[in-house]
Parts: sequence; structure tokens; C-alpha cells
Amino acid sequence: MLPDKPAYPPFRAGMPWVGGDLQTLRSFVVGGTPRIDSVRSERLDFPMEDGSGDRLSGVLEIPATPVEGAPLVVLIHGLTGCEDSFHMRDAARYFVSAGLRVLRLNLRGAGPTRAACTHAYHAGRSDDLAAVLAQLRAHGIADRFVLFGVSLGANMMLKYLGERPTPDIVAAVSISAPLDLARTSERFIQPRNRFYHRWLLKNMKLQALATPGLSARELSAIRSARTTVEYDERHIAARNGFESARDYYAKCSAKGFLRGISVPTLVVHALNDPWIPGGIYLDVDWAASPSLTPLLPLDGGHVGFHDRGGSWHLRMAERFLEEKRAIPAH
Repeated sequence: MLPDKPAYPPFRAGMPWVGGDLQTLRSFVVGGTPRIDSVRSERLDFPMEDGSGDRLSGVLEIPATPVEGAPLVVLIHGLTGCEDSFHMRDAARYFVSAGLRVLRLNLRGAGPTRAACTHAYHAGRSDDLAAVLAQLRAHGIADRFVLFGVSLGANMMLKYLGERPTPDIVAAVSISAPLDLARTSERFIQPRNRFYHRWLLKNMKLQALATPGLSARELSAIRSARTTVEYDERHIAARNGFESARDYYAKCSAKGFLRGISVPTLVVHALNDPWIPGGIYLDVDWAASPSLTPLLPLDGGHVGFHDRGGSWHLRMAERFLEEKRAIPAH
């Protein structure tokens, strides 16, 4: 049962994007490239201090009239995404227009960092996020943050929030996170998701094959994977010290970290998401995690939430951040 939480305006799909699949596909079909009206964009690099020589990067967007004293909004993309994914640019557009500084972060091996990283992000690589935030503080760019994660990036963000003290995070927003990686993987390889699965596996392989220094055995493991589960077993788990895909899923699923989250966090998920079973969210004991505000509409698809006003989840995120006084109210 969901705890008693503040009421938010219900999601109502904008025609003709009705149902989970059309909501999911709309961003790819007619999404385009959202324009970010920042007065200045600055590329930032974040060297990792793990001996790998890898460097993450991101684009810092500065609005024309920044809200004084507001935290930096750090956007974290999903699987096969990057700084220029529709969801990243759409969120950056929205928050910059509200006067907030935004960082569109590329996780390790994503986007422009792909050819320069010998390792790659995964659902549990939360230490990379910790390193980025530490460098932002050390360089005087920001000392207070709002985290905004989508899909796989949201899972990693929730894990980060639940496993360590986070006094500099004033609030967070999770959109369509696969809280249970095993159940999500089982759903994703079902016949009804054949189109999605083929597309995602192809892009996962292309991203992985661009990693410098892969051995012949690793290259073969990536190319031979017939499903995303086989890919996680043969490549992600093997390359990152997990015993198996199941071990990777068990240790990195955000559901195991929710009770440790003390930061006010909005958790948005559509119960008709074709990729992530809604039952995962309905099974969570939300009352045991009072810092979390679940917002679970029946419709919306996977990181969809397209209504007549644009992106419903971004408006709800802004409302939540204002209610929690993480950002000034308009």
C-alpha cells in the first residue's frame, strides 16, 4: 500500500500518444533535439582516480539569469544514453528555463567519453557519481546538488543515495528506474518486447565494442550475446567482478538501498511501462522509506509522460523540488 503523500495533478496522455508503448516511442519518433536556451555551455572533464586513466565528461549549462543560491541540477542518463539523449536535453531545457544551472553528465564510456574510457558504466557504478560530485565541490562549481536520473541512471543514483551520507544533496528525482534488475531483465526479453530488445541490444553492443583495449575473448563475448541477459552475464558481470548476471542484479538493484535514502526523493514510474514491471513498485514498502515520494500513474510508458503540456514528469519534478524547498518557488 502506498503511504499518504501530497496530491499531484494526474497524468493524462496527450493524443494520440495513448498507452505505454506509444508513450515510450514518442520521444524517439518525434522527439527531435530540444533547444536549451542557456547563455553559456561549458564542457567539464572528470578524471577518475582509480588508476584506469578514464575521464568522465559533461556539459554545464548556465541560464541567462541564474537563480541565486540554487543548487546545481545533475542529470544522469539511461542505458546507451549520453549528454545529447532526448531525455537529457529535454530536462536541461526545462530546468535552465527555470533559471537553474544544469550539468548534462556522461557516465563512464558514454557519448564523447566512449573512445577514452577503458571501462564502462553499469547500474551499480555509483562511485563514479561520487567522484564527479567531489570534483564539482573541489573546483568551486557547486556545493549543493539536485540529482535527476532516468532509467538505468536513476537506479545507479538511488543506489548512491542509499549507500552513503549525502549532506550536499538537497533533493533527487528518479524517473522509470529498474529497481529490480532481475525482474526487469526477465520482462525485457519477453516476446512482446522483441522490437525494443533488438534495438537496445544492438546499441549496447555498439557502445561496448568501442571500448579501447578489449581482448579477443571479450570482443567475442559481446558479439555472441543473443539477449541482454547474456550480455550482462558474459560482459558486464565478467568485466566488473560479479560472479554472474544474477549476482550483478542482486548487488546493484536499487530496491536494496531504498531504506537508506534520507534525501527527499521523488520516484516516478508508470505502471504500464513496457520495460519495467509495475509490480516492482507496488511491492515496495514505501512506508519504510519516508524520504521517498512515489508517484505511480497508470499511464506514461518508459520515461514518456507526454501530455498536452509537454513533459508531465518535469513539471511534477519542479513542483516537488519547490515543495521541498530545494529550489525557490516561482
